[in-house]
Amino acid sequence: MKWRGRRGSGNVVDRRRMGATGGGLSIVGVLLVLGVGYFFGIDVRPVLEATGVGMNEGQPGEVQLTEQDQQIGQFVSVVLADTEEVWTDVLASQENVRYQPPQLVLFSGSTQSQCGGASAATGPFYCPLDQKAYLDTDFFQIMERRMGAGGDFAAAYVIAHEVAHHVQNQLGLLSSMRQTREDQNRQSVRIELMADCLSGVWARQAAQRFGSLEPGDVEEAINAAKEIGDDELQREAGQRVRPHTFTHGTSEQRQRWFAIGYNNPQDIDACDTRQIDYARL
Repeated sequence: MKWRGRRGSGNVVDRRRMGATGGGLSIVGVLLVLGVGYFFGIDVRPVLEATGVGMNEGQPGEVQLTEQDQQIGQFVSVVLADTEEVWTDVLASQENVRYQPPQLVLFSGSTQSQCGGASAATGPFYCPLDQKAYLDTDFFQIMERRMGAGGDFAAAYVIAHEVAHHVQNQLGLLSSMRQTREDQNRQSVRIELMADCLSGVWARQAAQRFGSLEPGDVEEAINAAKEIGDDELQREAGQRVRPHTFTHGTSEQRQRWFAIGYNNPQDIDACDTRQIDYARL
């Protein structure tokens, strides 16, 4: 992916120098986190662990960023800037909506959001309550070393996926989809596959606007989508594949919906998973 020397975003909040931020939650805070997790489909178990429920919290302290850390920060900033330009134009032209970009919080170890605490174990996530995306950049190493999903465009896909949740939120889709009577896990799968599709829209638009894609980049994103499918993750964990527990979709679904978006960059309605029979997603 060609990203060096291009504009970065002013919406990156870098907390990595702070190290782990401490502070457990009160009982009221725990209940709030549980409620948010239920409504928005967030797995709050690692969130509760990160905030000191059931474990000892590390002490915050000043952390020196390495040259690699700084380069990762620059990379994230450029990718976020690309999403801002793409979604500003796409939402204006296709939905007549003025895009309000989210902030993206980089952290190391653990941090706090309005959805509760976040840790490296939580993985990247979007908090609709504060409209920010959260990312421990060590996740990119986890993707490469443990999941076999390395590459800069695989990392860009992760960022684009979380930003896609913000797009859904701004269009009012997150709340409306959560209010349906469908099983919570199935709602979550629909939301996540839609975000994968919107990530594909961004990827194609970015390629056309910035000439940023290099040979093999799309394959990196497709491979990342495969490696983080629910079925693949369960197999890697040595578990039996249990479709009723899926919250993000199978590897095949995640790959296919990314491709749908990539092949339909001028029509984000192609990403609408709401009216499709669940068995056909």
